[in-house]
Amino acid sequence: MTNQTPVSPDTSAEAATEADDELLRSGRDAAATRRALVRAARRRFATDGYRATTVRQIAADAGVNVALINRYFVSKDGLFEACMLRTSDELDTRTPDRPSSIDDVIARLVAHVVNAPDGDDPLQLLLLLRSSGDENADRIRRRTLEHFTQKLAAAAGWDADDPDTAPVLLRAQLAIATMLGVVMLRTSAAVQPVASADSDDLTAPLGQVFRVLLAPDEEAVHGADADSDTARP
Repeated sequence: MTNQTPVSPDTSAEAATEADDELLRSGRDAAATRRALVRAARRRFATDGYRATTVRQIAADAGVNVALINRYFVSKDGLFEACMLRTSDELDTRTPDRPSSIDDVIARLVAHVVNAPDGDDPLQLLLLLRSSGDENADRIRRRTLEHFTQKLAAAAGWDADDPDTAPVLLRAQLAIATMLGVVMLRTSAAVQPVASADSDDLTAPLGQVFRVLLAPDEEAVHGADADSDTARP
């Protein structure tokens, strides 16, 4: 964890106890409160930036006592890290019940672009891209992006113990950069025609780009097969 400084003078044991009592009266459990705080924090961090966002604003948006941020996350940095971890989890290209094929991975990446702008997706991506101006927050962001890159690369065949697969890590990061860049053009920049492009317009070209980056060997095989078919009488 990074900066452990308490978020507010209100975060004494007495204030936290009062906040817990208030929580019980509201009928909201701890898990639901944590989710509400992370959701509110992601929106604030993504739209206002890390430095401009205060824990009191986040607590007010979530409708809870500010002392609960210290209770559940220790500090503003801790809450920011929880936001980044949630973003990384939501962007994960793997499925919990079975290993992802490269087709699954590509479909998930395309879906993140096609579905933007929609719900929290653009916000979570802005959170990954927006510079905070805070050293600790930027370190957390960088670590999250590197972790996401490693997960994507692993799904595409990267093995940290196999030097021969090292290029896959770079290609995975290029795929992430492509995804984030197109989402930014579609959301915050609203650049036409990509901003108004629909699923039919985006799926095929993006799928081709991601396949070239994440499955170049497969592309080479398919290309060779196609050439062979063409050469047959």
